[in-house]
Amino acid sequence: MIQVKNINLSFGTQKVFDNISFTLQRNQRIGLVGANGSGKSTLLKAIVNQQILDGGEIALTDRASIAYMPQEVVLQSTKTVYEEAFSTFEKLYALQQQEVDLQKKIEAKSTQELIDQFAQVHHELDQLEPHSATRQTHTVLTGLGFSEHQQNQSVSELSVGWKMRLVLAKLLLKDADFYLFDEPTNHLDIVAKEWFLDFLKNASFGFILVCHDRYFLDQLCEEIIALETGNAKRYRGNYSFYEEQRELDLVALATAYEQQQREIKRKTATIERFRAKATKSKMAKSMQKELDKVERITLPPSAKQVSFSFPPVQRAGRIVLNVKNVAHTFGENKIFSNANFAVERGQKIALIAPNGAGKSTLFNLICRKFPLQTGEITFGYSTEHALFEQDQNKSLDLNATILENVQSCCANKSESTIRSFLGSFLFSGEDVEKKVKVLSGGEKNRVSMVCVLLQDANFLLLDEPTNHLDIQSKEVLLKALLAYQGTILFVSHDRDFVNKLATDIIELEPNGTTKYHGNYESYLYQKQHAQPASPVKTQTKTQNIKKEQNKQQHELRKQSKKLENKIEKLEEEITQLELKFVDFRYGTPEFEKNQTAIEDLKNKIEELTTQWEELQK
Repeated sequence: MIQVKNINLSFGTQKVFDNISFTLQRNQRIGLVGANGSGKSTLLKAIVNQQILDGGEIALTDRASIAYMPQEVVLQSTKTVYEEAFSTFEKLYALQQQEVDLQKKIEAKSTQELIDQFAQVHHELDQLEPHSATRQTHTVLTGLGFSEHQQNQSVSELSVGWKMRLVLAKLLLKDADFYLFDEPTNHLDIVAKEWFLDFLKNASFGFILVCHDRYFLDQLCEEIIALETGNAKRYRGNYSFYEEQRELDLVALATAYEQQQREIKRKTATIERFRAKATKSKMAKSMQKELDKVERITLPPSAKQVSFSFPPVQRAGRIVLNVKNVAHTFGENKIFSNANFAVERGQKIALIAPNGAGKSTLFNLICRKFPLQTGEITFGYSTEHALFEQDQNKSLDLNATILENVQSCCANKSESTIRSFLGSFLFSGEDVEKKVKVLSGGEKNRVSMVCVLLQDANFLLLDEPTNHLDIQSKEVLLKALLAYQGTILFVSHDRDFVNKLATDIIELEPNGTTKYHGNYESYLYQKQHAQPASPVKTQTKTQNIKKEQNKQQHELRKQSKKLENKIEKLEEEITQLELKFVDFRYGTPEFEKNQTAIEDLKNKIEELTTQWEELQK
C-alpha cells in the first residue's frame, strides 16, 4: 500500500535516511522506534508529503486513504467541541447547516422553492444516517475524556492538551484505511489511554505508531521498524521482542566486528612484511587492494543513558501522610470532596483519576502550595517530603542556569556533589551553564528530578515524572524508584510504569477516594469484580461481656506487639533487598529473584497486618 523506496535525507552533516526502503500494507500494525533525532516524525511527514527528500520516493500503490496525526497542531475554531468533531463528516455537516439556514428562511418568508429545497436536503440527510454519525461522535469524544459539558464548550476555550484530544477524535472519526500516529497519547490521561488502546485493538485499519509508552507498543504492534544511524531495520514482533532481538543483534555485531578487526590487523601485518621485500611488493599491493575492498563493519554509537540511584533516607514513622475530609473548589467549580486516605511508610501509591479531576490540585494542597479550604492534611513523624511538579516551566527558573536551579533548591549540597549528580543525568562540563529556557521538555524533566533527588526526602510526591522521557529513560527511573527506600505518592499516565511501581492505587473521584491494594492490573480487576460492602453489624455489649473483654486486653496487647515486631523485621528485610536492585540489571534472573523475594515478604507482611487488624477489632 505504501512503498518507501531508497529514500535519502540529510540535515547538514547528519544523515537522517540512508537508502531506506520498506513496504506498509493496509492491515499492518507497526511501531516506529528510535532515539530522539533518529527521524521518526520526519519519516511520517515524508509519507504525507510534508517533508521534501533528497532522494528516493514514497508511493501509494492503491487508493487507500491515509490519516496523519502530528505531535502538535494548531486548532482554531469558533465551533463547539461537538460541532468541530462532527464536522469531520463533511457532507453530512454541510447538509445540516444548509437545513438550518433553509428553516430560518422559511420561517422568515415561506416559498414553494424553499420548501422543495428543504425537502431535498432533508431526504439527502436521511440517506447519510445522521443518527449513526451523532452516536459515533459522542462515543469517541466521551471515550477521550470530554464530558457532556465540555462537548458544548467552544473550542477556543480549550487548553492545548484538550485541543490535541479533539484533533485525535476527528482523526478517528475519519475512518481512514491507514493511520500515521505521532505520539497520540501525549495528552491523554490513563483513563483515556485505556479507551484509546481498546479502540485501536478493535479497529479494522492498520497504522504506524510512534509512542514512548511500552505497554501500547507491546499490546498493539505486531512489527517494529527501528531507525538508527540513517538505517531502518524491521523486526517481526512487538516492542519487547524487538528489545531482546536487538540486544542479540548487537552482541553478534560486536563479535563480527572484533573478528574483522583481528583479520584486518593480521592482513595488514602481512602486507607490511611483503612490502619490505622487493620480490613480494607486487603481491603486497594486490593484497592491499583486496583489503581496501572489504566492507568495514561499524558499531552504532553507544547512546548515553541516565544512570542514578537514590541515597539512603531517614526512616519515617509508620504513617507518612494522613488526608482527612479534604475538599477543594475553584470559584463555584467543585474539584473534589471527601478525600480520605493514609499513606504508610514504604508504600508506592499511584493516584488515579481523569485529567481535570484534581490530582495536581491535591498534590499542591499536600505541599501547602494551595491553602487548605476544608479538611486536614498532616505529615507523619520524621517525614521529609519533596515535590516533582508536572509543569517544569513553573517549578524551574527559566532564566537561570541548570546549576543555579539545582543550587537554589539544594543549598546544603556542595557544587561538586551537584555537578556529580547532574553528570549522571547527562549534564556534564559546560552543559550545566545552559539556561533552562533553552532545554527540551525531557531535559527540564531531568533537571527537576535532580532537584528532588538531592533533597534527601523520605517521601516523594511525583506529578507525572515520566513526561517527555523516552522508554529507556523511563526504565532507568523505574529501577531507581523501585529501589528507593522511602515512600512515594505519584501520578503517571504510563500504564507500564504505574503497573510495575505501584504497591497500591488511590482512585480520586469527585465525591471521595477509594484505596486498592496491588498494582494497576489488580486495581482494574478489583473494579471489574467489585462487590457491594456488607453493613457492619454492631451489638450491644453487656457488662459481663465488657468484663470478659477486659481480661483479654492484656493478652491481645501482647499479641499485637509481637505482630508489630515481626512486621518491622520483615520491612527491614525488604529494605535490604531493595538496596540490592542497584547491582542488578532490570529483567535479569538476579533481578527477578530479588523481586520475587520482596513480593514474598510483602505477602507475609500483608498476612501479619491482617492478623494485627483483626486484633484491633
